[in-house]
Amino acid sequence: MKRLIAAALCLVVLCIAVSAMAQERGSKDEAVAMVKKAVAAIKADGKDKAFAAINAPGGAFHDGDLYVVVYDLSGKCLAHGANPKQIGKDLLELRDPDGKFFVKERVEMAKTQPSFWQDYKFLNPVTRQIEPKSMYLEKVDDMLVGCGVYKPS
Repeated sequence: MKRLIAAALCLVVLCIAVSAMAQERGSKDEAVAMVKKAVAAIKADGKDKAFAAINAPGGAFHDGDLYVVVYDLSGKCLAHGANPKQIGKDLLELRDPDGKFFVKERVEMAKTQPSFWQDYKFLNPVTRQIEPKSMYLEKVDDMLVGCGVYKPS
């Protein structure tokens, strides 16, 4: 009987943990809203002020596993809400774990689409695991502003 109770308690704890993890994941609607908020900030406040806000840990452009990134159209990272080490670097040749040149692909996609979704794999800053990701991007002047959602593996 004690084993049955212990097993039931473990199952309850596991269900709560899985539910909490699911709630930490941002939605596609939230990602689109975050991009639109970042675009509005860039237009209203200028690049320098908006990029500082995007780069600020725990700021207005971070929510759970959602964060904003900004690239120029040559693949240089201008702002990155999860990895400040990427800021200022040319990331055009960056590959995901499957070998996909995802920055190069998004720059190419921006040539024909003002906004789009892109799939690739990336490190989730919350789970610290490589996970499938869909990023929503909007072209703004000579930049790409994006925010992605991590999909359960």
